[in-house]
Amino acid sequence: MPLLEKIVISDFRNIVLQELEFSPNVNCISGNNGEGKTNLLDAIYYVSMTKSAFASTDRFNFRHGTGEFTIAATCRMENGLQSRFSVKVNSNGEKKLRCDDKPYSKVSDHIGVLPVVLVSPSDSSMVSDSAEERRKFVNSVLSQMDRKYLSDLQQYNRLLMQRNRMLKDSFPDRSLLEVVDMRMAALAEPVYKARQEFVRQLNPLVAEYYGQLSGAGEQVSIHYESDLDKAPLDELLASTYDRDMALRYTSSGVQRDDFIFQMDGWQIRRCGSQGQQKSFLVSLKFAQYEIMKRNCGFAPTLLLDDVFDKLDMGRISNLLRMVSARDFGQIFITDSNKVRLKSIVDGLTQDRTYYETSAGTFRRIEDGIQE
Repeated sequence: MPLLEKIVISDFRNIVLQELEFSPNVNCISGNNGEGKTNLLDAIYYVSMTKSAFASTDRFNFRHGTGEFTIAATCRMENGLQSRFSVKVNSNGEKKLRCDDKPYSKVSDHIGVLPVVLVSPSDSSMVSDSAEERRKFVNSVLSQMDRKYLSDLQQYNRLLMQRNRMLKDSFPDRSLLEVVDMRMAALAEPVYKARQEFVRQLNPLVAEYYGQLSGAGEQVSIHYESDLDKAPLDELLASTYDRDMALRYTSSGVQRDDFIFQMDGWQIRRCGSQGQQKSFLVSLKFAQYEIMKRNCGFAPTLLLDDVFDKLDMGRISNLLRMVSARDFGQIFITDSNKVRLKSIVDGLTQDRTYYETSAGTFRRIEDGIQE
């Protein structure tokens, strides 16, 4: 499995310039809120997914007063060889991605090379916000495992934009619209099937992890809803032509899919406590981790950002048993409570590194003593 041995970050968020080396097992980052813990995990996520886990656009990733940031990662790959990956982004929107100093022909070619799973407080948006957040989660997982899925989805979205532009015309070419509809339908079907299969694999794992984490008897599940449950997309688009013309956008398709999180048959956002919702989301991400590990043949990098927040000590203990009992790979954990983090991790392994951060500067510490 790829192991992150070193990262060099320049002008990313509040990080001016840092070079950090990591353990192949567990890496702990402590510090007060707002000091840079999450920014470090986001830099690791960025070099894997070529985008931030938190910022919708790159303009929020530049350090104040700068117009460019760079992240470079040195990784030990599954074949035992060392590779260097770098991404440089400037304020003009230009993004340069390289592997061993050779540029990628397409940024999307890098997705899945360094698989990653992030558990973060921001995951709560998947429960409380719109279906778009849940689709983003599913797309991010499937895109790392299946290049065809990523390609199909990108082509579908381009055609969707073209179709919506055509619908804004008072007299669109109906024959051309039918051609676009047929092409969209051919791409939508494999996306729909891949999402169906993913949810089928997710459900038993989420239920298993939730039971281990919560120790409770609630039954959790994910229900996939899609317009394609009713008919193929080309038939749907033909039947909604008049409505789409009136709305001036496409009202059917996989861009409307939703993934309903349920507890005992009810939507978890309506009936679940904060602790139950957090337990569900952690279980969801651990299930993602398990599926990706099976698919890739090795463990992805696991990023745990403030994962102990809103979990009582019983659930924290259960979480630690889950981590220690499974064949997890390289893990990065952040926590504002340095003493708690140290007591937790020292009980798991002696192969770990500790960093403490303040104002975007990271200092390696050993047994509570700064090196």
